[in-house]
Amino acid sequence: MKRHVRHELKYEGPTLWVGKEGLTAQVLVEVEKQLNRQRMIKIRILRTALQEETAQTIANRVSQQTHAALVEVRGHVFILYRKRKTVISQNQKNAEQSNPENSKT
Repeated sequence: MKRHVRHELKYEGPTLWVGKEGLTAQVLVEVEKQLNRQRMIKIRILRTALQEETAQTIANRVSQQTHAALVEVRGHVFILYRKRKTVISQNQKNAEQSNPENSKT
């Protein structure tokens, strides 16, 4: 799986940058948004963000806080992967509410 993800993003540019302020709540919110839209994202860490932490530690923190798999850290760039969450449609929810004996427990 890791090989597939790396191959998919090989020639893609980063979709998110971690700036001099480091890993902020806004960065984590944007990571969540992008992981909900796409299964995999590429993130670049600017050199100014690496004053206090290494790229590996920043990547590990993002991975843990977003519940995503850390695929690879290469230099200042890392790749995250997360399976898409299955979304139950509104019709299915309504059907389960109207027929509670048929719903799974």
